[in-house]
Amino acid sequence: MAFEEAVIPVYDALEPVYGEGAPLEEARHRFDRVRSKFVELYGQQPELFARSPGRVNLIGEHIDYEGYSVLPMAIRQDMIVAIRKNPNGNELRIANVNDKYPVCTYPADPDQEVDLKNHKWGHYFLCGYKGIYEYARSKGVDVGHVSLDVVVDGTVPTGSGLSSSAAFVCSASISIMAVLGQNFPKKEVAQFTCECERHIGTQSGGMDQAISVMAKRGFAELIDFNPIGSTDVQLPAGGSFVIAHSLAESQKAVTAATNYNNRVVECRLASIVLAIKLGMDVKEAVSSVKTLSDVEGLCTDFAAKHNSSDPGLAVKELLHEEPYTAEEIQEITKENLKSIFGNSPTSLDVLKAAKHFKLFQRATHVYSEARRVYAFRDTVSSNLSEEEMLKKLGDLMNESHHSCSELYECSCPELEELVKVSRVNGALGARLTGAGWGGCTVSLVKEYIVPQFILNLKESFYKSRIEKGVISKGDLGLYVFASKPSSGAAILKL
Repeated sequence: MAFEEAVIPVYDALEPVYGEGAPLEEARHRFDRVRSKFVELYGQQPELFARSPGRVNLIGEHIDYEGYSVLPMAIRQDMIVAIRKNPNGNELRIANVNDKYPVCTYPADPDQEVDLKNHKWGHYFLCGYKGIYEYARSKGVDVGHVSLDVVVDGTVPTGSGLSSSAAFVCSASISIMAVLGQNFPKKEVAQFTCECERHIGTQSGGMDQAISVMAKRGFAELIDFNPIGSTDVQLPAGGSFVIAHSLAESQKAVTAATNYNNRVVECRLASIVLAIKLGMDVKEAVSSVKTLSDVEGLCTDFAAKHNSSDPGLAVKELLHEEPYTAEEIQEITKENLKSIFGNSPTSLDVLKAAKHFKLFQRATHVYSEARRVYAFRDTVSSNLSEEEMLKKLGDLMNESHHSCSELYECSCPELEELVKVSRVNGALGARLTGAGWGGCTVSLVKEYIVPQFILNLKESFYKSRIEKGVISKGDLGLYVFASKPSSGAAILKL
């Protein structure tokens, strides 16, 4: 069976997912806890479990929704969903092992809208529920309406930039798919879970779902889009990636209009303006150009006339660095911005909140970051010595962070401090990872200094926060840890 046709793996034991030793023991305790909670709440055993991992993006930030490849790896932290069909009910009951998350109930109706004005943690499960039904209908599969009892447990820190939301949507979707007696190809699961997370109001690009579903133990993945696919990337053995939480929580869904979705809108506007300036018919540009990858060909043609292959040259020559006003863009596009984005409520929210649009900066970041992803991939498969390879990868990560911070403006003071502290303490490269505006950094560190590096971070960054009561000392392992590439989503019938 070709990889693209592979379905979600089904296991009757934990070892294929969690390996051996401490990770396996920890997983056993968690699954026992989830099962106990399930029986306590519903008086029945779950029919099955599904799990999906979080991820750390090594390089390629804020470019997946522009159609460009990214390079993440799955981490060991994951979301587990225990589920059963309830033949006597007519609702979805979603509970959490962690009592800080109250039980959420919804009608067993896949056509209900997600209430975006009343944000609840259970909405992510509802996204998966709606997504499964939408996908099944598109394939002509009748799965019937069912009532579901659910218990969730997660070790991916929320607001960390490690994709807890995608891990939840993926594990929810896969658990529902499995309990309905279906198993769809991984590639298609990655696609529809990306689409269904948009029910919660974030215009996700698809990286988070793709790596959560497609990951393989021991490999990072080069994830491509349109069509979705992945290529294994072997990382150098002498380096390790350390993930550290800035303790500033990134609330992507809550701040979407001014942060995440704002950048999606700015990139669309930059691509339309570039298309028009590069000679495309105005009406065609407005109606057909959606992403910066759509106009890359025009940009590289322009660059070729100036003896370059860099699409960023067109940005430099044709867009100005000063922020654009709505009026200025409307003069170029000959159309009101609200009519350009008329069918997207989340984009209209952006337009209401935005005072100006930084087209030059956003486009420059996207084109340069897309090139860094391939430079990273080419470096790990090159004939460089390990020392040279690690240095080159670190340099690319540092360049990526500079671009995210200065051009895409998705950093924050806590992330900047943590990146600086990481580099001072021996990181070859350190950058924000995930959407930004809080969340985590990822640092490339020589394997043999990892324990000392983590100790230094604890002393230089976390100690003062522990003293202020921001976090407790006992929880520090949740906020800073080294990770090797872990396995992807699975169905477990235990």
